[in-house]
Amino acid sequence: MPKITINGKEIEFDKGMTVLQACELANVEIPRFCYHEKLSIAGNCRMCLVEMEKSPKPIASCAMPAAEGMNIKTNTYLVEKARKGVMEFLLANHPLDCPVCDQGGECDLQDQSLYYGVDKSRFVENKRDVKEKYMGPLIKTQMTRCIHCTRCVRFATEVAGVPEIGAIGRGENMQITTYLEKSMESELSANVIDLCPVGALTSKPYAFEARPWELKKTESVDVMDAVGSNIRVDTYNWEVKRILPRLNNDINEEWISDKTRYSCDGLLKQRLDVPYIKKENKLQKSNWDEALDLLIKKIKEVQPNEIAGHIGDMINMENALGFKKLFNLIKSNNLEFREKKFYINSSEKINYIFGSSINGIEQSDLILLIGTNPRHEASMLNARIRKAFVQKKVPIFSIGDPGDLTYDYKIISDKTDEIKKIINNESELSNKILSAKNPIIIIGESVLELESGKYIFEEIKNFLIQNNKISQEWNPLNILIQNASTVGLLDLKIIPDQKENNFTFFDNLENKKFKLLYLLGSDNLDFKKDNEFVVYQGSHGDRGAEVADIVLPSATYTEQEGLYENLEGRVQECKKASYPIGEALEDWKIFNRIIKKMGLNGTTNFDQLRKEVLNSIPNFSDLNELPKNVESKNSKIQSNFVSEKITIRELDYYYTNSISRSSKTMSECRQIRQKIKKDGTNN
Repeated sequence: MPKITINGKEIEFDKGMTVLQACELANVEIPRFCYHEKLSIAGNCRMCLVEMEKSPKPIASCAMPAAEGMNIKTNTYLVEKARKGVMEFLLANHPLDCPVCDQGGECDLQDQSLYYGVDKSRFVENKRDVKEKYMGPLIKTQMTRCIHCTRCVRFATEVAGVPEIGAIGRGENMQITTYLEKSMESELSANVIDLCPVGALTSKPYAFEARPWELKKTESVDVMDAVGSNIRVDTYNWEVKRILPRLNNDINEEWISDKTRYSCDGLLKQRLDVPYIKKENKLQKSNWDEALDLLIKKIKEVQPNEIAGHIGDMINMENALGFKKLFNLIKSNNLEFREKKFYINSSEKINYIFGSSINGIEQSDLILLIGTNPRHEASMLNARIRKAFVQKKVPIFSIGDPGDLTYDYKIISDKTDEIKKIINNESELSNKILSAKNPIIIIGESVLELESGKYIFEEIKNFLIQNNKISQEWNPLNILIQNASTVGLLDLKIIPDQKENNFTFFDNLENKKFKLLYLLGSDNLDFKKDNEFVVYQGSHGDRGAEVADIVLPSATYTEQEGLYENLEGRVQECKKASYPIGEALEDWKIFNRIIKKMGLNGTTNFDQLRKEVLNSIPNFSDLNELPKNVESKNSKIQSNFVSEKITIRELDYYYTNSISRSSKTMSECRQIRQKIKKDGTNN
């Protein structure tokens, strides 16, 4: 390995590293504003100047490639003087408004001016003033504070794929703007707030809410989609004030979607804080004893096969297992978690996870999307596909039209006939898949809802196995699950192993066979209520509570511990950041109350549930780790092909669950998106 000398110490470095990265290997801190390891190098701020032997001037370490034999000094008088001069220039026009700036306490400019700046300025000219820009309901601007690092510009162009932010003007007149003064049309737009090293771009919903040192910080995971982005939940007096990304290069890197970040204001809106019972066709406040007595009376009045349960999209694995145990005690096995009829073969884990892994997308050399829109179904996964496209020019094909995905792709067809051709080696795409070293096929839920959904999945899987494409080293078969709870519930066998299209629950629901329907956090199940007695156990007064006869208040994902399994089968822990409000309880505690009132033996505590969950997960390796690879055998499952059009189900992106539907911020974002669709403007 090549070697470089930094402050008299010899360091080995990898070829292609910059001087700044080599200095980090030597544990030498280099100040910087414009440099960011996930973005291209700009070399704008000049804060990272260091002294290099035989160079008459200090060099910008972020832009200088490290080379064998270089001798770098970072602590000389020349370097100190250069940094002070740069800082003096940066502060020449920066307003003195730290006390009212939301960046205070976590501001790079504040921190670095303390350590590397001076307490005087030689500039006597008036400070410039820049007009504020409109960037939508999420980003608050104070562009007079901007130091022109261009991090936001590079993020929008390179990562988000929406080149709507740029610089106009030159020199002192340069301004960062969205050109047309409109809201950013990206699901990742608010990441520019985290990137901004000063207070030029701050969070509009969080403005003047709290100071960073007042907040309790809890590391957790996101449940707005199945990606399982790593997040940090910041609470003030047990109220969730903001959600920030947490670095995890295997999943979300250091970005999160706007829905993940800003749905948190819906955590306290429309909350259920006491039990309700429907009297005279109107929900009225009640208490736990009365509500549970009525529930148990109804359970005893009907046959076990007339009782059904539906589990919602944000339920953790411990609570789901507790629900399953309750249903076992009342001798009913009518459980379901799918919101639509889509085919899933739950006999082995490879059939319902993202086998290539999210990080593995970067190793791919061909991507085929079948009936999916990853931009809306899994925004962070879509960002990883864009990264592979930008860096490696990976060819991307789609069967079905997903719309704008922020990268170039080719639509092959919108008919299932094309899939049959691929399977039978009658398509050009078949040869491309077989000749690719690391192909990726991503199958969406929309295509599994089709009549030929079973045929499409099983035959694509067989096609890959027969051509030796699925191995311990690489698995190109990927199912893009949409809900955070789905993979975990499949592992817990909430629906039994099935190799057939088992839609008994939905058929019985349509045919009014169920007399008691228990909805556990389920707000997206589409059914027409007739004479069923509906019990809703959840956190928000949403769609489930609207049709309920009994409402039992429970905790949200930030108010209880729990395990979630993301779409690639990685088990992660969601931590408790706040407490349930009012009389609301954690779900497993409610099940214990029901079991006790029924006089049955079978109550469990949380530790028992977690232990049983971890023992139930097939191919489990460890928390935060991918599941162990198990080679799959040919499945001899008979299925029928139907020639039909593939229509990708459009998600109401900002309104996918009860928390986001309760969020004022998500409502504003949705209104802007609807306005864009209607008349093409979002001013």
